[in-house]
Amino acid sequence: MTPDQFREYGHAVVDWVADYWAGLAAGPDGARPPVQPPVSPGWVAGALPPTVPERGEPFEAVLADLDRIVVPATTHWQHPSYFGYFPANTSGPSVLGDLVCAGLGTQGMLWSTGPACTELETVTLDWLVDLLGLPARFRSDGPGGGVIQDSASSAALVATLVALHRASDGRWRESGVQDRFTVYASTQGHSSIEKAARIAGLGDRAVRLVDVDERLAMRPDALAAQIAGDRAGGATPALVVATVGTTSTTAVDPLAAIGALCREQQIWLHVDAAYAGAAATCPELRWTHAGVELADSYCFDPHKWLLTGFDCDAFWVADRSELVQALTVLPEYLRNAATATGAVIDYRDWQVPLGRRFRALKLWFVLRWYGVEGLRAHVRTGVALADRFAGWVRADDRFELVAPHPFSLICFRLRAPDGVNEALLHRLNATGSLFLTHTKVRDRFVLRLAIGAPATAAGHVAAAWRQIQQAATELLAG
Repeated sequence: MTPDQFREYGHAVVDWVADYWAGLAAGPDGARPPVQPPVSPGWVAGALPPTVPERGEPFEAVLADLDRIVVPATTHWQHPSYFGYFPANTSGPSVLGDLVCAGLGTQGMLWSTGPACTELETVTLDWLVDLLGLPARFRSDGPGGGVIQDSASSAALVATLVALHRASDGRWRESGVQDRFTVYASTQGHSSIEKAARIAGLGDRAVRLVDVDERLAMRPDALAAQIAGDRAGGATPALVVATVGTTSTTAVDPLAAIGALCREQQIWLHVDAAYAGAAATCPELRWTHAGVELADSYCFDPHKWLLTGFDCDAFWVADRSELVQALTVLPEYLRNAATATGAVIDYRDWQVPLGRRFRALKLWFVLRWYGVEGLRAHVRTGVALADRFAGWVRADDRFELVAPHPFSLICFRLRAPDGVNEALLHRLNATGSLFLTHTKVRDRFVLRLAIGAPATAAGHVAAAWRQIQQAATELLAG
């Protein structure tokens, strides 16, 4: 593809994306594609040829198959009535930043292989420290620093590895897991914590799931008891993962009490704020981060609620030297003059893979386009719409809220058996005009409505509630 051809077809692709977004956001609900596609497993595979084409095809044919095959089988995460899981925001600036990233094709494993890739990422992560009101020691001009991982799952894995390095006084790096180490999270913690323990060689038996209180937040007294019991049994507690905004209900663990215990016990504290970290852009929501200054590491996902396309997890450590000591490997073919000076950051030492993309570009584009005011407005809109929806749930005595809603997720259910609530969810999603997901809270089936798509407005949330009420009326009557 020549530069001139790229220009021609690049314009066509940008037009295609713009038309796609416009089609999701505008017109009556019936004119939009269903949020979740009505296709069966194997539909896409059956529509594709069995082999690679022998000869190259016109680009117009590729675009035609986007419309014929890909879009009809796509779950539309940017749809204004997408309320499932957590949002996976993207935005115009983010997409354009990703385009530049792809066009440059930088492989930023070392400073020397991408000086701009490295330094732009360092500065952008420092900007985020200030934007979120995080501790100054997470900035790169102090002992710590930030790096972009692909997801909070990778951040949890890296935190686990560095925690093992510290807990073993460095022996883990040389000899692997020789002792019995333990890892702690609440019963509401993310599954990535258990997966990280498996990958690190600890196994499921090393993971302790700590009881929660009535607000579904980790109980520090239960954590202390678990730690004491494990020490008495000969284990070495290595890592505690506290969560700001759990996946099921967005519960907030008490960081100050957990952090004080970890300091006393000399245990690595990782704070997982994958979804809710974005809320700290707003000063009135920073109460959720009280005690974060006691954390050894912290992460959140701009790709969830901060208008930056997947994948982009911001991960910080308070002491980068421990991270580098745990993960660095320097074969001869990577040695270079800049690394030898010790004056540069080589982000290959901050992650599991060697290679890395120029992810900071899309984040930098987003921060510059929206600014602090624009990002705060986006978060506040989600919180306000969630408050409004929660008020409607309270006003209908057929329904109940089942958890606090400090951010933009509402967990609710009919005051009816689980089977009725499950049927309600299936009935709603089958319409294609909205999409919700579920969880279980204290063994009860619960519906989750997560607000955060950039195109979602008050009218979409109101329409969703009317549809929920109507479906509930039909179910209860039948």
